Formats: sequence, structure tokens, C-alpha cells
Amino acid sequence: MTKLHSALSPLLDHCPKTLPAEAYLDPNWFQREQEAIWHRDWVYIGRLSDLPEKTLRRFTVCNQSILIAHGDNGQISAFLNVCRHRGAEMCGVEDRTFNGRLITCPYHSWAYDIQGHLRSTAFATPTADFDKTEYGLFPVAYKVWCGCIFVSLAETPPEFSPDVGVDALNSWPMTELVTGHEFETDLACNWKIFWENYNECLHCPGIHPALSARVPVYRQGVMSANETSGTPFDGPVLAENAVTWTVDGKTCGPEFSDLSDDERKTAHNFVTVYPNMFVVAHVDYVRIVSLQPLSAERTKLKAEWLFLPETISAPGFDLPNVVDFATTVLLEDGAACEMNQRGLHSKGYRSGRLMPQEFDIAKFHDWVRSRMS
Repeated sequence: MTKLHSALSPLLDHCPKTLPAEAYLDPNWFQREQEAIWHRDWVYIGRLSDLPEKTLRRFTVCNQSILIAHGDNGQISAFLNVCRHRGAEMCGVEDRTFNGRLITCPYHSWAYDIQGHLRSTAFATPTADFDKTEYGLFPVAYKVWCGCIFVSLAETPPEFSPDVGVDALNSWPMTELVTGHEFETDLACNWKIFWENYNECLHCPGIHPALSARVPVYRQGVMSANETSGTPFDGPVLAENAVTWTVDGKTCGPEFSDLSDDERKTAHNFVTVYPNMFVVAHVDYVRIVSLQPLSAERTKLKAEWLFLPETISAPGFDLPNVVDFATTVLLEDGAACEMNQRGLHSKGYRSGRLMPQEFDIAKFHDWVRSRMS
């Protein structure tokens, strides 16, 4: 195939095949993904600032229930959410408070310290053949990055590697930000369909009229100008008189003070952490979008808007002006993903072909294939 771009362009110089249709439909494929991807890689579960000290909270990673304990002095622990006595869950749907030191099973009151060691069997009286040291809670690897909690169910977790590096958000006051708004919805699509939609902008002119007006290069069906010119883009990223992603294009409060000129110019700095989270860092607020696969054809989508506390408390703070813009984009994306999922049921479709502009989808497919192999 003839190249459509210069050597500096990220566009593909061929049209590779997509993943097969069964990758989005087959429950057996989905089951294998749970083990190869979701029970292995680092999965975002929530913000540390939303988990008060002396709180126990349950999170779900695919079909596995995880217990996060936030103890005294900010200490965090993560375990499988199961008591070693007879398998009762340690924490149900509702958060539990505890003294910050001992985690007690609500069924028979077996008690574990914050490190997961069994300390008491309560009213039960073990015999000499019972060794407490062998019946601690099952530990789960966890990591806190930029105020975000990640867990990995792997015995040896992989390297934690956001796509643009662990330092990509250092200029933003991530640990100081608090959640000002959340949005959740269930999508009738496979989780990979959402990532494919995220990784291209060929759909932007037809699906996102307001977003394409805000980010003019999106009108061309590309994510950045160098996809068409092959040279770095030095002009304004946003439409005239806009500095951020809000309905009116104006900031919701003061701009973050430590941003570089390039970070301010970029206006929407994306950081991706497969398999379930991306961050969009603007000049005045940050948005986190995360996925939780529920089945081969259902995915829970969650978006969180983060602000400095003084921004939220300032007189005249207009939350709808901030959240309505990106919520509209997410709803448009969700409808497109569901449309894509329905089409995959056609018995005539086996797989497709990627276009040169879908280079990031090609990278994502390679990532999935590498995990599944």
C-alpha cells in the first residue's frame, strides 16, 4: 500500500485485520480475558480521597470481590473479600467502619489485623492442629498513583505503566483534588469496543458535533494535526476563546499553577492505563473515566470529575457548565459503541480492517493479543 503520510506521521502504512467477531461476543473468550487481563493487570478501582480512614469498602474486578481497608494514619491494605473461616464475605455492598486496626468478619467475628494476619477466632476454640499463621486474609497487590487506587490479582503483578509514563501528571495537584461529580451508566457493548472508539477520531465529525466544534482538528476525523501533515502542530488546539472542556469554554476556577506552557496549550492531556482507565487533565480540572466489564456484551462506565476544594467552594461555581459538556460526549460515544456491538451479531461479519488513522486501535489489539497469548 502506498504511504499516505511522511515518516513523522503515526498513520499506519497498511490496513491490518481487526480482532475476530467472537472476541466481542463469545462468553468463553470473555472468560479467558478475565484470567489473562483483568485478573493480572493493574485495575483502577477508585480515589483514595473518597475512602475515609477507618473504612472498609468492597470493590469488584470482573467476578472477584476485593476488600480495601483504610486504617489509621492513612494505611491501606487490600485483600480478597473472603473470611478464612468458612468463606463469608468480609464486606457487603455497604461500607463498614472499623477501629483502623482490626478487621472483623460480620458472621462469626474472626478478627484480622490491618496486615491480614488472623488475631482471633472469637467464640470458636481451635484445637492444637490449627495454626493461625496459615489462615490470614488473602493479600491483593495494590498501588496508589496520583491519588488513584489500583489493584492486581496476579501473584507477580506486571510493571505499572501508563501509556505516557508515570510522571505524566506531575504538574497537576492530583493528590489534592476531590471528587465533585460522578456519572455511571451501563453500556450494551464489549469493553474493547469502548477502547476502540476512544482510540480513533474518524467518528468525531459524525458523532460529536459539539466536541468537533471545540477541537477543530477533530472535524478532519483525526486526533492531532500531525496525522495529516506529518509535522508537529504549533497552533491553538481549542476553538477561539475556549481554554477548557466546559459548555462555554471558560474555566470553572483558577488554572492549575504548575502547568507548563505546552500542557496549557494541549488543553486536554490524555493518560491511558489499560485495561480500564484513562485520565483527561485540563487546565482547571481533571476527569477520570473507567470501565468494568460485566459480561461479554455489557460494560459499566464511570466518569469522575476532580477539582481543587477551593474551586468547588468558590461563589458562583457552575458544576453543570463543567460536567454537561463531557457527559454529552460520553453518551454519544456510548450510543456509537452499542451500535457497533449490535452490528457484530451479523452472521456475515467475521472480522474487519483497520484504516491508517486507526493506529492506536492497532496498538490496542496488539496489547490484547499479547495478553491472551
